[in-house]
Amino acid sequence: MNNKRNVFILLASVLFCISCSTTPGKKDSYVEFKTTLGSITLRLYNETPVHRDNFIRLVNFHVFDDVTFHRVIKDFMIQSGDPETKTGYVKPNNDTLTTYTIPAEFNPSLFHKRGALAAAREGNDINPEMRSSGTQFYIVQGIKYSDETLKQAEERIRNNKKQAMYINILKHLSDSNSASGSTLKESEIQEMASLRMFEKMASEPEYLIPENQKEVYKTLGGVPRLDETYTVFGEVVDGMDVVDLIASVKTNAKDKPETDIRIIKARIVRK
Repeated sequence: MNNKRNVFILLASVLFCISCSTTPGKKDSYVEFKTTLGSITLRLYNETPVHRDNFIRLVNFHVFDDVTFHRVIKDFMIQSGDPETKTGYVKPNNDTLTTYTIPAEFNPSLFHKRGALAAAREGNDINPEMRSSGTQFYIVQGIKYSDETLKQAEERIRNNKKQAMYINILKHLSDSNSASGSTLKESEIQEMASLRMFEKMASEPEYLIPENQKEVYKTLGGVPRLDETYTVFGEVVDGMDVVDLIASVKTNAKDKPETDIRIIKARIVRK
C-alpha cells in the first residue's frame, strides 16, 4: 500500500514541476538505462521540450528505477516506464497510460526509425488528441521496408489521422449540442462531423512520407505507420544490441516477457 502511495506522490511531484515554466536548454540531454540485460543510452530531442523535460524529471525522481519492460514485440518495439511494475507493487485496474498524460509534440522531422524513443499512449477512440503517457515509452526495433510496404504505411497514417480528427470533431459537436440544449439526433451529429472532417481534409495536402525518411526506413528500418500519431522525442545512441536482445526474449500471450527485464538504474549522463 505504501509503495502505491509513494508512486503517486512521485508522479504528482513531477506533474507539478511540469506546470512550472522552463527554459529549454541548448545542449543535448542524454539518459542511460542500466538494465538487467545491459546498458542503453538515449539522446533526448530539444525539438520536443515538453517530453524532454518531463523525461529528465522522471529520471531525477527515480521513477524509472526498477520498472520492467512490460510489453515486448520482436521486430516492433520494447515498452517500459510504468512505475506500477516496480518490485512488490500490486497493479490496480488503472494504469499510467491514462492517469498522467502530456500534450503531443509531433514534428515532421522526427520519425519512427530504428532506435527511436517515443511516448506510448491510449488509442484514438478514447484519446483523439493523441496525448502521450506521462511515464510510459517505447524504443523502436522495427524492420526494413520496401516501396510497397511504405505505401501501406502511408495509408495507415492517413487513416489514423482521419479517425482522430473525426472523433475530435464529433466530441466537440456532441458537447456543444448538450450545452445548448439542442435536440439534434446522434445520426445528425455524426453526419455533421463527417462533413467537417472531409472539409478539413480537403484543405490539407495528403500525407506522404518524406523521401529522405523513406530511404532510412528502407536501409535502417523502423515502424513508419506510427508517424504523425505518436510523439517521437529521442533516439538510442548506444546499446541497440541490448534493445535487440530484449526484443528477442520469450513472451506470453500478452507480450509480457516470461522473465522480468528491469531498468536497474536510470541516470542523466553527459556527452
